[in-house]
Amino acid sequence: MTFDLQGSFREDLEDRGSKLTSTLILSVFTAVLGSLQFGYNIGVINAPQKIIEQSYNATWMERQGEEAPTPIDPGTLTTLWSLSVAIFSIGGMISSFMVGIVSEWLGRKKAMIVNNGLAFMGGALMGLAQVGKSYEMMIVGRFLIGMFSGFASGLVPMYVGEISPTNLRGALGTLHQLAIVTGILIAQVFGLSSLLGTDVLWPLLMGLTVVPSALQLLLFPFCPESPRYLYIIRNKESKAKESLKRLTGCADVSAALNEMKEEKRRMDLERKVSILELFRSRMYRQPLLIAVVLQLSQQLSGINAIFYYSTDIFTKAGVESPIYATIGAGAINTVFTIISLFLVERAGRRTLHMLGLAGMFVCAILMTLALALQEKVPAMSYLSMVAIFGFVAFFEIGPGPIPWFIVAELFSQGPRPAAMAVAGFANWTCNFIIGMSFQSIADACGPYVFLLFAVLLLIFLGFTFLKVPETRGRTFDQIAATFRRTQSLLDHEVKQYTELDELGLENLE
Repeated sequence: MTFDLQGSFREDLEDRGSKLTSTLILSVFTAVLGSLQFGYNIGVINAPQKIIEQSYNATWMERQGEEAPTPIDPGTLTTLWSLSVAIFSIGGMISSFMVGIVSEWLGRKKAMIVNNGLAFMGGALMGLAQVGKSYEMMIVGRFLIGMFSGFASGLVPMYVGEISPTNLRGALGTLHQLAIVTGILIAQVFGLSSLLGTDVLWPLLMGLTVVPSALQLLLFPFCPESPRYLYIIRNKESKAKESLKRLTGCADVSAALNEMKEEKRRMDLERKVSILELFRSRMYRQPLLIAVVLQLSQQLSGINAIFYYSTDIFTKAGVESPIYATIGAGAINTVFTIISLFLVERAGRRTLHMLGLAGMFVCAILMTLALALQEKVPAMSYLSMVAIFGFVAFFEIGPGPIPWFIVAELFSQGPRPAAMAVAGFANWTCNFIIGMSFQSIADACGPYVFLLFAVLLLIFLGFTFLKVPETRGRTFDQIAATFRRTQSLLDHEVKQYTELDELGLENLE
């Protein structure tokens, strides 16, 4: 009877600590401003491409002097433009691999504050590139903003995941992806020729990325540091309690603190986990494999191919202004991310990811049929449009948002920063490879390129069904215990447990 009363009391405390408070809302909003910039800088470079290329050409000719300057060679111009686009991913690759080190050294909140320095430098260089008559400034600016985005892609989900109550962690984690797609949509709208996509205003379009940074710097002083970081990493119990009280609005935060104490106790039983040790340890092989494959399922799903083909498909379908149709796809992107936000705590991460992959598989098959028959049956262009919108919608239901925040859920506090770094590096590297190689793949495969993505989607669907656990409504330590209780995908030996481990598992069960 005494046990039941204690259990009811603990559940009551958890319920009281699982509500949205003004501090929690402010902290999540402030953090995802970094994700908004990430998305903005993904989308901002596309619309003004021709105008920026003309600026590069003008700079090239001006540097030759006034006597018979010759235009830039088309091959050189293509190289400069490709570098301007791809160097964003290179910056992201480098910084994403340092997320673990920086987040441990500075803390989650301070790391995001310092990261804004990269955004200001990058935004300033891009915004002043035309005044300085230097395409080098534009390229370096894109590299710096890519580094900012790489840090943001790891720090934001980590911070949001650690400050969120268990029952809201999925919904609030989805806001990272929502902010990304919102940023892309804002960039697409602002890039219209009727707004900032002109030969005079495009530097302002590129420099606007500093606005969210300025807002973030103003708001972060009112946000607490992650209590898990304060207690588990820095061993500052009083500050962790203060942070928990602000985030939960509860005077008694003993239940949440006890959960962190249990997690810290388990961490103290093992050495601090570096990236190298993360790969060596059998305990982390399965969650690390899951984290990386989920990132690959996002980037290799074919979403970039869809946006590559969309303008051409919309043109063949008779749309007079395909840019507006592309913005429509961006709007669907945003709407279905919001839908995912409400579904993720009801349906669960695993279910939504599988639903998204299955829907994208069907749309990829429809896209292949439509593209293959488009010349013979003109009406197929409209099926292509439906397939595009469906593909984007299903992407945002599962593969879009879930890989970003589930990595933070799969690992306890010790290996989490290193795991976020590895997963982020895998995502950015795959993003770079797709960006550099897709054109040649599409030329070789033609309309059947989506069959390749359909096969990959089917593989990822099978992997998710067989190996990805459901993390909805479970604490970080309970999720970690799942992998301690089961064999790794790469390890078929029975793991040896200490007596203390067994006692801990019995308490969890």
